[in-house]
Amino acid sequence: MDGPLGRSGISDVPLKKIFTVVLALLVAGCAGPQTQELLGSAVVATPVTEIAGNHSIFIATTRKKSDDPNKVFDGERSATLNYARVNVTVPGLHKTGQIERRSRGKSDDPSKYFMASEVVGYDTQPKFSSALNADIAARGGRVMVFVHGYNTGFDDAVYRVTQIVHDSGYPGTPVLFSWASGARTTDYVYDKESASVARDQLEVTLRMLAQSGARRIDIVAHSLGTWVTMETLRQLAITGDRDLGGKLGDVVLASPDIDVDVFKSQMRRYGKPDKPFILLLSDDDRALRLSGLIAGSRPRVGDYKDAADLASYGVTVVDLSKVKGSDSFNHTKFADNPALVKMIGQRLREDDGFASDRDVTDRINLLGQ
Repeated sequence: MDGPLGRSGISDVPLKKIFTVVLALLVAGCAGPQTQELLGSAVVATPVTEIAGNHSIFIATTRKKSDDPNKVFDGERSATLNYARVNVTVPGLHKTGQIERRSRGKSDDPSKYFMASEVVGYDTQPKFSSALNADIAARGGRVMVFVHGYNTGFDDAVYRVTQIVHDSGYPGTPVLFSWASGARTTDYVYDKESASVARDQLEVTLRMLAQSGARRIDIVAHSLGTWVTMETLRQLAITGDRDLGGKLGDVVLASPDIDVDVFKSQMRRYGKPDKPFILLLSDDDRALRLSGLIAGSRPRVGDYKDAADLASYGVTVVDLSKVKGSDSFNHTKFADNPALVKMIGQRLREDDGFASDRDVTDRINLLGQ
């Protein structure tokens, strides 16, 4: 205990810590409060000149289908994978690093807001794979899998991956792997357990992509989604197929919400990577500070200060502590800093592994300085 015990046998300091965590959880998280509606009312007719982009996002999710058709998928867990494709438009007034969201009472105006214009569901994996493979072939065989973090509704995940693809200029096929987050700040434990449930299904998704026409599969994971990703890669390593038959490309782990010792254990099992594993860390990440406090004041990878210790496992560590973020918790810099998201896109467009990785990573580090 940090102080003298009172009659209850509980010291004052831990009580203050608990109160701080509870208070912070009321305002923290990977995504802000939204309606969670992906589809709305009739969309306002908009000239094509007022649309900055139209993106098809393929979805593999462990979420259940929502009873509300406008939400599409909710935060409940499904025992099997569900599949869909969502078309999302980006407004002409879009600013790099931002997601212009419609608020309650506003019209569904594509010239002002990110809007889902179409949702197509697939009732079987073969049907989904057929549509996915056709898109992969048309885009040159590149795939980017995005795995979101804690407190993220399905709508937030769809808009975030769209923003990343649009702002980074990624030319390949975007695939969102969406696990069953409760999308509430008080659901941290539920989200952790949902992430555990999702590991096998992310492995199924990656193997499905490896069996498609994809020649390269990049992974971008954020926050608690990095834990799901590392557990899945660990599983692949155990089976002897850690690089998906040579198709695994870059792995970008942004603000990893992983215990440092757990990460080291995962990397020891996986082994030193053949392709870049890029860790984006920041010691001013307040969301991870809270996560570490909940975990018994243990450091998380995303705000760990000993970069050389992590680099010894064969990963590339990028310190973003001096990079400006737009969220109050400094937890989404990888996507909301305009210069950084463009550099990540440049990194993902490269094909020659560590040689080009060093150049782009150096420029990202210079951005932080």
